[in-house]
Amino acid sequence: MRPNKIINSSMDQTPKNPVLVILAFIAIYVIWGSTYLLNKIAVTELDPFMLAAIRFVVSGSLIFIIAKISGRSIAITKKQAVNTAIAGFLFLSFGNGVVVWALRYVDTSLAALEISSQPLIVLLLMRIFQGKKISPMSLLGVFLGFIGIYLLVSQKSVLNQENSILGMVMIFFCMVSWASASLFVGKADLPKNFFVNTGYQMIFGGSILAIASLIIGEEWTNPVEWSFKVQWSMVLLVIFGSIIAFTSFNYLLKVVSPEKVATNTYVNPIIALLMGWYFLHEQITLQSIIASAVLLTGVFFVNTKKQLVLFNRFRSKKNPLK
Repeated sequence: MRPNKIINSSMDQTPKNPVLVILAFIAIYVIWGSTYLLNKIAVTELDPFMLAAIRFVVSGSLIFIIAKISGRSIAITKKQAVNTAIAGFLFLSFGNGVVVWALRYVDTSLAALEISSQPLIVLLLMRIFQGKKISPMSLLGVFLGFIGIYLLVSQKSVLNQENSILGMVMIFFCMVSWASASLFVGKADLPKNFFVNTGYQMIFGGSILAIASLIIGEEWTNPVEWSFKVQWSMVLLVIFGSIIAFTSFNYLLKVVSPEKVATNTYVNPIIALLMGWYFLHEQITLQSIIASAVLLTGVFFVNTKKQLVLFNRFRSKKNPLK
């Protein structure tokens, strides 16, 4: 046995705690579903890249302070620094910052719905770059997910929104960025502590956003001058939407497969839809309810390890000697 043997999949190095996995999925399902509303509120007064930069730099700084107080080491190697910078750019600088920018032109529910197609991109990238076989259950789940998305997006109230095409195109590229980052993080050499790993990604990602904001000439304002609702939106985005949710996300990427982690993009639109209805008085139609049910069914099929009886019977016919 070689002591310096390299383990290709970092998922093999991380113990899986079923309770933590469940709590982490709840965090990325529910909390991230609500961040669309919070970002929408904040971006009505603040420039998007400045907003995202402040959110992530503050969140990353708080993570390091908490890590130091709790006695965690924040030391990382040069390779880990490069990898966290790459992940920070793909996840946060581009993947999140541009979404915030697009929310100026796209409603929260529509943005969340478009990003819901991410699991398909993840599966295709895994097939192309890793040669991973796509199971019949996963294909069925993605298929049902897209049916649900179509039912939601095809509503006239969604299609008739002004200046939404540009925002939707940019959100699509953000979705590809997130899918690519999910695969990268699942294999890359990153800090073993998920809390510290999240902190570095946020510092790097937020710093890139700050530089981009200054380059394009966004106006930086004093938080004291922000309205009360924007101040509270930023507080919630930092504590829940950033520290808790992103730490949960990075943990899940190490203990479960990327396409299962990506199922949060199926649930997030439903949460965003409910948040929009409750806080912004957006209408929920019968078609929206049906679409949500189809989406949740798709989540189950992508997540489950069970096989449909139909598939098992089909395999039995192909392999009668089994």
